[in-house]
Amino acid sequence: MSELQREQAQQRAARITAFREELAELRREQVLQLSEAQAQAVASHHQGLLAHYREALDIDADARARQLSLGMRLASLFGSLALAAGLFFLFYQFWGLFDAFAQVAILLGSALGSLLLCFWLQARDSSGYYARLAAVLAFVCFVLNLSMLGQIFNITLSDKALLPWAALALLLAYPCQQRLLLVVALLCIGLFVAARIGDWAGWHWWTLGERPELFMPLVVLLLVPQWLEQRRYPGFAACYRVMGLLYLLGPVLVLSYWGRGSYLDWPSNWIEAFYQVLGFVLAGSTMWLGIRRGWGEVVNTGLVFALIMLFAKLFDWWWLLLPHYLFFLLLGLIALLLLVVLQRWRRSAPGGAP
Repeated sequence: MSELQREQAQQRAARITAFREELAELRREQVLQLSEAQAQAVASHHQGLLAHYREALDIDADARARQLSLGMRLASLFGSLALAAGLFFLFYQFWGLFDAFAQVAILLGSALGSLLLCFWLQARDSSGYYARLAAVLAFVCFVLNLSMLGQIFNITLSDKALLPWAALALLLAYPCQQRLLLVVALLCIGLFVAARIGDWAGWHWWTLGERPELFMPLVVLLLVPQWLEQRRYPGFAACYRVMGLLYLLGPVLVLSYWGRGSYLDWPSNWIEAFYQVLGFVLAGSTMWLGIRRGWGEVVNTGLVFALIMLFAKLFDWWWLLLPHYLFFLLLGLIALLLLVVLQRWRRSAPGGAP
């Protein structure tokens, strides 16, 4: 069973639910009346199909199952984070009680054992929840492994540790369908690339936060789903696109208020003005691209960024000049104006509501 098959089955189950609701509505409106034999044949076919999908692919066949599935995903996420934190503090609580040989053995054993546990669960857990939980634990054990081995043998801290962390996160993210680990891998890759670019430019990797422009080349992550097919992994393409945009838009937002962090040899106020204008241009371009390609996550990212930029500028202009009640009333009116504009934009789109 592949995740793509499960996703396709889940989509068909949703279509069956929508078909049943629409058919019932058409009957009430006396637009369509199926014979008893036809209605029974359709219902029997759908019930058998949903039963097969539920047994073979472990899908959510109804609204109750979808609600419980959401709860299971949240429980898996918080459980994995809580167990990872508990494991981290457990190591540090009793670490000093062991000699160097025992410490190395514990580190290697926990890393290898958690990795084997993850793949064992992944082969046997049809739902994937336990495998995803184990994947986060395996990643945390590996990070602890490298970090604490460096302390034991007095190895200088280096940004190169980000590469194996990213590699393991990717190795676990794809088989276990764990988007959290994919985001962690992209963060590690982004930090490593920014650190290397900063090193080539003569900056120590510890100071990469002082040069936000170092992260901008990572906007190429936006193109990864165009180069590498991601349809077998639901939600992964959106992660690449959103992270790529954040690596571009985040530095633009920072530099629009902190011009000293830029490589541009201009006065700080010029740099800030340039990035403020660039921010609105990029926000508009992002929304246009998302609408054109049908990427909802790109549209939402661009819209949120545009709102942040807009309200930040309004705060700069009017917070000290206007009474607070008038300032917030003005923000409310601007929000209503934006709502009207977006509604008209939606209606003017092909296939939009009349």
